[in-house]
Amino acid sequence: MTPRLRFLRALTAAITAWLAFAGAATAIEVDLELVIAADVSRSMDEVELGMQRDGYVAAFTHPSVIKAIRSGAIGAIAVAYVEWAGPEYHKILAPWTLIRDQASAADFAAALAAAPQMSANWTAVGAAIDFGAALFGKGGYQGLRRVIDVSGDGRTNRGRPAEDARDDAVRDGVTINGLPVVTGRENFGRPPEYGLPEYYATHVIGGPRSFMIVVQGFEAFAQAILSKLLLEIAGEVPSQSVATGERGTW
Repeated sequence: MTPRLRFLRALTAAITAWLAFAGAATAIEVDLELVIAADVSRSMDEVELGMQRDGYVAAFTHPSVIKAIRSGAIGAIAVAYVEWAGPEYHKILAPWTLIRDQASAADFAAALAAAPQMSANWTAVGAAIDFGAALFGKGGYQGLRRVIDVSGDGRTNRGRPAEDARDDAVRDGVTINGLPVVTGRENFGRPPEYGLPEYYATHVIGGPRSFMIVVQGFEAFAQAILSKLLLEIAGEVPSQSVATGERGTW
């Protein structure tokens, strides 16, 4: 290698490092970077899809959530909302958004409410985790904590195993929390999805202070997501041991 080529490579490396440092220095600090990953596979009908979306809209406009956000050390969080189904279906309904007061929360909720309601084939929890993890660092925010919030009514039936994606995300400092929805009804002629909470506990949630809240039907989704958001914003876990993840060292 010629001296000139060595110099050019060293210069390129230095510029790259400086740009990375400058980007980190100008990032907006927040208490929490939260990716909401909502299942829209075809196992859910239009009513259930609507209940899920309405649950998130209601939660982000609830006074308790606004109070929790403002009570943080910084008083702001950054949120991105993604709907997912099969390995190739990931739709960002709301990109990274800074929420620090009632007005910004209302704008975020309005963006969710206005987006068309769609669904797609298959359930790829692992791909949803991978997609969510890749969003961190791309929104111009630097959170004290990074969390992916996965909700769904089924286990992975296509794509990468959920536990492999979870383990990679946890190694990168991301916590994955879960909101498994137990419907107890047939799915396209197949028996009900039994053992979903156990699947989420074993294969999905992970990282420091990870937890899940089991939802008994989409009718209970709004209250469950409100409780979950309050816990995530505060950095707490539920008191019920059956709903918590003990896999913070994965």
